Amino acid sequence: MELYRTPWTLSRLPVAVVFDMDGLILDTERLWMAAMIETMADHQREMSVDFYRAMLGTPWLGIRERLIEHYGPTLAVDDIRPVWTARFVELCKAQLALKTGVRELLDLLDDLGIPAAVATSSPRDLVLEHFAHLGLASRFQHVLAQGDYPKGKPDPAPYLSAAARLGVRPEDCLALEDSHNGVRSASSAGMMTIMVPDLVGPTEEIAALCLGVSLDLHEVGEAIAEAARASNRDREITPSPGPSRTPDPYAEGR
Repeated sequence: MELYRTPWTLSRLPVAVVFDMDGLILDTERLWMAAMIETMADHQREMSVDFYRAMLGTPWLGIRERLIEHYGPTLAVDDIRPVWTARFVELCKAQLALKTGVRELLDLLDDLGIPAAVATSSPRDLVLEHFAHLGLASRFQHVLAQGDYPKGKPDPAPYLSAAARLGVRPEDCLALEDSHNGVRSASSAGMMTIMVPDLVGPTEEIAALCLGVSLDLHEVGEAIAEAARASNRDREITPSPGPSRTPDPYAEGR
């Protein structure tokens, strides 16, 4: 991971920030992984950590395809998801926690008047349950969960939809991600993208898609604060235009 961690800064203050959830806001990727490995063992299948990590940031339909491809058609794949989710929920009862720097970053965004949204592959009911439990329910202007966009990560749809809901151009948004597929999604949407690694570090390809690779959200907050200071200095000379509203390309039929 350290190989691709080079100094980075924000050249301008983002108009909005879009967060991934699992592994970025919540320390839940390790719980999802433990629950999946146990569930596969129930089906007499061994799943390696590396195999699971390769699926990070992938919605269920993509995971389903990978499981069938890897384990063959004899796997009762549609029995996997409910057991996997139930195991995960049980683990969360004792182990659900925030990642380092989440509250501090949200406080900073509030102070700066920068709206925040979430773009996650997790089901909405789980997202809302987690946020209510941890006191985050009112901290995000929009939550886009599984089913709120036509295609999941690595497609850009989750992040394009988030930008449209926020009324901000994608290129004016900062996206924060921990997975390779999430980085691909945010970058292809045209957002300034920062990777904050969790279970997997960046590859050369992934690092090239990012504005930077950050140690944690504290570091992200420091970069935003510095961009805000620079923006205030510039504003004393030249007024900054407001954001233009972007129509939601996926609004029809919702």
